Amino acid sequence: MLEARYFEAKEQGMTVCRLCPRDCSIGEGKNGFCRTRTNQGGILYAENYGECTSSAIDPIEKKPLYHFYPGSWILSLGSWGCNFTCRFCQNWHIAQQKPSTVPLSPKEVAEQAQRVDKRNIGVAYTYSEPGVWYEFVLETAKEVKQRGFKNVLVTNGFLNKEPLLELMPYIDAFNIDVKAFNETFYSDLCSGWLSAVKQTVELAVRAAHVEITCLVIPGHNDNLSELEDLAKWLAALDRDIPLHFSRYFPNYKMDIPPTPHSTLEAAYQAAKKHLNYVYMGNTGKQGANTFCPQCETLVIDRMHARSYLTGNNQCPTCGESIAVVGTTAF
Repeated sequence: MLEARYFEAKEQGMTVCRLCPRDCSIGEGKNGFCRTRTNQGGILYAENYGECTSSAIDPIEKKPLYHFYPGSWILSLGSWGCNFTCRFCQNWHIAQQKPSTVPLSPKEVAEQAQRVDKRNIGVAYTYSEPGVWYEFVLETAKEVKQRGFKNVLVTNGFLNKEPLLELMPYIDAFNIDVKAFNETFYSDLCSGWLSAVKQTVELAVRAAHVEITCLVIPGHNDNLSELEDLAKWLAALDRDIPLHFSRYFPNYKMDIPPTPHSTLEAAYQAAKKHLNYVYMGNTGKQGANTFCPQCETLVIDRMHARSYLTGNNQCPTCGESIAVVGTTAF
């Protein structure tokens, strides 16, 4: 455990956590909503500091990040806990439970990133919600950055502005879940609110590479008009923000049938009217390729792990600059 960075000590031993928009009031011996913050003697501690539940070397595309060093690999780590309770959670066994963990220090993670694989570009904080692993992520990201590697945050975006701004200088890329584009969905299915997530996206796009994921769930957030509004909002920030529509499958507390392919295809077409790069996930390789927004030439073929970009990340047909960060390893 480590003393938490963002909390206020109150009267009668109470504490108020200021890490995320919940601002949990936590009494002696109690935990906050995310279960990772505990009040001991009027001081708030991060109970999951240095506790790792999952570790793997993943393709960067699995985050998913399609426009950040395409074809590279990244050391991916996760802990436990979450400040949402999504009924459709794909990692509920670590987000909503406390499994066995392996202890890690920031220095050990940075050293592992250096030696694990020559194709590795850095560390991704993922699997469960890294926002509630905040102190460890912050310290580790500093170590990783000092060694010349990249940091990636795969997050629900539910953080307060002050801790987010402290972390941002060390994060090179974000994948942020925008789970729906209406507050009712967030309230009923996630126990959260969209407005806070939108603020995170708007701040992140000013500081780092950002891609957005939306898991499309039949009957809940698959209204085409709403999904197009999501694309319009992103386009107003930057038309080059990649948007990933991901196919839902039954999990955790939700057992409705999987998303039809036709729904994803309709969402794709609606979003493409406003954004340059739209993808469909959890559909095999279909919908994973990158096309030039100017002439529609195939520029990255992920089915065959091949890039056709020229040396300056340009379309080989028309010379259009493709919004890719870093070199392509395909």
